[in-house]
Amino acid sequence: MTTNETEFESYTGEASLSPIPLSIGSPVIRPEDKNAIRANAVEAMHHYANQEISMLKKQADLIMQQVREIEGRLRISEQIYQSDMRFTPVVNQVYHLYEKDDHFVLSLIGPTEWGRSANSRKYVASVKLLGDHSWDVLPMNQQAT
Repeated sequence: MTTNETEFESYTGEASLSPIPLSIGSPVIRPEDKNAIRANAVEAMHHYANQEISMLKKQADLIMQQVREIEGRLRISEQIYQSDMRFTPVVNQVYHLYEKDDHFVLSLIGPTEWGRSANSRKYVASVKLLGDHSWDVLPMNQQAT
């Protein structure tokens, strides 16, 4: 006999607490299905890992969108600082960038304010000088603000 068999044979405690069935009417003790336990654990692990991966992918997409916006601001800022500027720009003021004869011109005059001379230049964007001296390209509905 092994040690466990000896321990069970000499069990003298309450029948309801016995680690082995003591009579034919005792509840059936079935061994746990360790494969099912593992399968459930692995399934839960994959489920939660996939949720976290999905959340991280969304965050990465947002960060990449922000990177593209900053790169766009940088490009337009470089074009503006290489343009003809006949004034000193003021932070939070709206300006308008045009292309004329293969160079850029920054103007206070909006694209709808030129009158007859509107065709002499190509409108590029309306921009606002930010505090860090980069330029923000404004959507069409914010050009006059």
